[in-house]
Amino acid sequence: MKKLLVLSVALALAKPALAGNINIGALGGAQADFRSVSEDLGSALSYKGLVPAESMGVTGFDLGLEVTQTDLAKSAALWNTLTGDDISKLYVPKLHVTKGLPLDIDIGAFYSAVPSTDIKLYGGELRWAFLPGGVTMPAVAVRGSITKLTGVNQLSFDTKGLDISISKGFAMFTPYAGVGQVWSNSTPDAATGLSAESFSQSELFIGANLNLGLTNLAAEYDKTGEANSASIKLGFRF
Repeated sequence: MKKLLVLSVALALAKPALAGNINIGALGGAQADFRSVSEDLGSALSYKGLVPAESMGVTGFDLGLEVTQTDLAKSAALWNTLTGDDISKLYVPKLHVTKGLPLDIDIGAFYSAVPSTDIKLYGGELRWAFLPGGVTMPAVAVRGSITKLTGVNQLSFDTKGLDISISKGFAMFTPYAGVGQVWSNSTPDAATGLSAESFSQSELFIGANLNLGLTNLAAEYDKTGEANSASIKLGFRF
């Protein structure tokens, strides 16, 4: 629990490193550089659930504000060219909501508008806890997800994800972990002289949810491709 709280405070107090308006044309037609940028965007903008595998049930509801910090593993040196700012980490704030449905199915969605940039992002998930878990047994769930980037005039970008996760609650504290695959489609404007890139990246994530009654706190570490992400979410879950 101490590690969870330390991570939450550290990210909450971190000074956001935010990209300015993204100019894909500034890459000058360098396809390899565009691929590097696209892979890091796939890591940063793919779906981050920040929820355990167990279903919330038909009355369950989760609403939170979150932020994801992603290390730009492949493209940090290129962001000064893209935006005019030296950036090694990308911060993406989100408003996230998840609702329980019958048959141990949950549905979720988020929306993001990154301050001081042209980045806007939305996405959703459908998750089924085919092993709902219990007092002694963990829950296991499969999830499909999508995200879509908007606002960047020279770039059409989206991701699709499929993962499996496991979680086990201990009173107020529920750790979880999962693995999956993320497929990204990155299509630049023809005027940039660049070609579209489509690729997949493996995903590994581990996190924990702490429910304090009126307040819910979740934290998650994610490695998609070569980039590491850390996320926190503060809100309500019941």
